[in-house]
Amino acid sequence: MPSKMGSCDAEPSFQVSPETEKFLCERLLDKQQPISERFRVLFSLRNLYGAAPRNALIQATRDTSNLLAHEAAFALGQMQDVEAIPALEIILNDMSLHPIVRHEAAEALGAIGLERNVPLLKKSLASDPAQEVRETCELALSRIEEVRNTSAVSKSSPFLSVDPAAPATCSSVGELRETLLGEEKSMYERYAALFALRNIGEEEATSAIVESLSANSALLRHEVAYVLGQLQNKKASDALSEILRDVKEHPMVRHEAAEALDSIADCQCIALLEEFAKDPEPIVSQSCEVALSRLDFERSGKSFEYLFMQTPQVPQPSY
Repeated sequence: MPSKMGSCDAEPSFQVSPETEKFLCERLLDKQQPISERFRVLFSLRNLYGAAPRNALIQATRDTSNLLAHEAAFALGQMQDVEAIPALEIILNDMSLHPIVRHEAAEALGAIGLERNVPLLKKSLASDPAQEVRETCELALSRIEEVRNTSAVSKSSPFLSVDPAAPATCSSVGELRETLLGEEKSMYERYAALFALRNIGEEEATSAIVESLSANSALLRHEVAYVLGQLQNKKASDALSEILRDVKEHPMVRHEAAEALDSIADCQCIALLEEFAKDPEPIVSQSCEVALSRLDFERSGKSFEYLFMQTPQVPQPSY
């Protein structure tokens, strides 16, 4: 999982042989592999640190699959590897890339949390044409300021993720709901309320989170769907299903809804994922494909990620 804040010399979560590392890096970049297999490798590489995994993920941010490219940028942020900052800056400034990829680059710079990232984010906040990217820059800048002023953001999330905002300290579900639904509130305040409600996790808190799926911001809606996936609450399945079905919804929101439905994984959710694996929007169809593959692994009692040992055997390709 993530290294220490802003550190590039943390011990890796897993150690693998050079042969296994090479296999995983090459397989991630092999466009002949199914998207689900490449995601399996990507999730595995996220547990490793060093030049080879980092460079493979950076190369993957240029993939023709916007879904894979954005997930690679997200992984670099979760790893909090400062050596990835120059590449993330290039991604953020490259208007030829899909906004979902630029958005993840901005979020990754915020997750790394260093002061040197502030000018990069301010520049994109002022100039990026995509609202979701500008809002992500605003969020990332607030997170870096929070890191500067308190250690709260550095605390580990109970969901083992590097969150874009520290959970709000308020414990009242009613007040948190009001903040989350408040269109006049800053994005950071609303994210902080969202993560606080997630950590509470009770029925009233979950209901407030589901209610916020009607927010004006696509960025916030996508994070809400992501959080509902973390909570794995079946009561959210109807609302998430509506999002996945809505072809007018932003692809990044539909993508997160698909992943959340994967985590709930009842018969209705699986049928919907199978239906939208044929969606004309690749970000959505590929999300459903990956979700269904992950469910297949779980049904067979296997891990979706490659399991590492001190001296693992190189995994053999499966066709």
